[in-house]
Amino acid sequence: MTLAQYKNAIEQSNIVSKTDINGIITFANDEFCKIFEYSREELIGKNHNIVRHPDVPKEVFKSLWDTILAKKTYKSMVKNLSKYGKTLYVNTTVIPILNKNGDIEEFIAIRYDVTKSIELARQMQEKDRFLFQQSRLAAMGEMIGNIAHQWRQPLNELGITIYQMKKNSFSDEKKDEFLQSYEHSKDVIKKMSGTIEDFRNFFSPNKQKEKFLLKDAIDELLRMMQGTIQRHALHVEVQHTEGIYIYGFFNELNQVILNLINNSKDAFKQRKIDKREINISVDVDDDKENAIITYSDNAQGIDESIIDKIFDPYFTTKHSSEGTGLGLYMSEMIIQKSMNGSIKVYNTKVGVEFKIKIPLAKDKDV
Repeated sequence: MTLAQYKNAIEQSNIVSKTDINGIITFANDEFCKIFEYSREELIGKNHNIVRHPDVPKEVFKSLWDTILAKKTYKSMVKNLSKYGKTLYVNTTVIPILNKNGDIEEFIAIRYDVTKSIELARQMQEKDRFLFQQSRLAAMGEMIGNIAHQWRQPLNELGITIYQMKKNSFSDEKKDEFLQSYEHSKDVIKKMSGTIEDFRNFFSPNKQKEKFLLKDAIDELLRMMQGTIQRHALHVEVQHTEGIYIYGFFNELNQVILNLINNSKDAFKQRKIDKREINISVDVDDDKENAIITYSDNAQGIDESIIDKIFDPYFTTKHSSEGTGLGLYMSEMIIQKSMNGSIKVYNTKVGVEFKIKIPLAKDKDV
């Protein structure tokens, strides 16, 4: 086989381009033009970064140039971008071509398209991740069912005990104070019982949504948490825009806010913060399409190295006796799956901020 035939075979079976020492394209074969969706006229004279994908870190290209300018061959799997925005993965070999004096004259890049293989591998990973997630959800559903079963009897006994105390155990001068505590305790027990049922039904496809006022949900939760808020010296400031209705699950939304407050409480305690401030605001977005709940505290925020992991199941920074790592995971599921919304987290100068977006209830929602 002649040299010309070898050259032709390589060009027919691979994606080939050449550049000068500054990375300006001087040649592109038909396969290069086809896969990257450019005409040859659009490529010749352009810098080779015309096919660079914006996701690829600058360090990758620095490594490439350091290698080839050292007169060495560079080999890697590279993520590129076509003219019309198609992501491509190509096994790439870049070879420096030297003149008779040993100086670099040009670079030849030979590529092989492996996009289908990469996408297939990614689909398999996604499938495995989905199956793993499903198994965890099944286990979680069973766990919640067991917890609900174990809680119900003690709650019933607690209710009976409080009732007996009401009948027999207070003096006349403390009657009003006791009755106030008694009614509050009944409300808490009722709320806990309702929460158990909500979580028993969390994975049920037949649960019913309702239209409710956001202000009512948050006010009721804070009323139920009054004792906790006072014991831990939490200063909770709430700002409401009136008349904001959403369509979803009243008690499940309460669990989201409850979890955020409990996380703030633990962070305040862990970091020994005396002035403990929590702010909750309820508003609508500029398009009048979504309710926006903004929750923030001054508990010094979340380490940036883990902030993107806090919604992962079983991820927690607390001791195993203090948390399971399911609170924020369940909160995200509630907002996304039950409310068709989103929850995002950011660090502020003094603490953390959660931004919850939930579609406003429509007239048809009943």
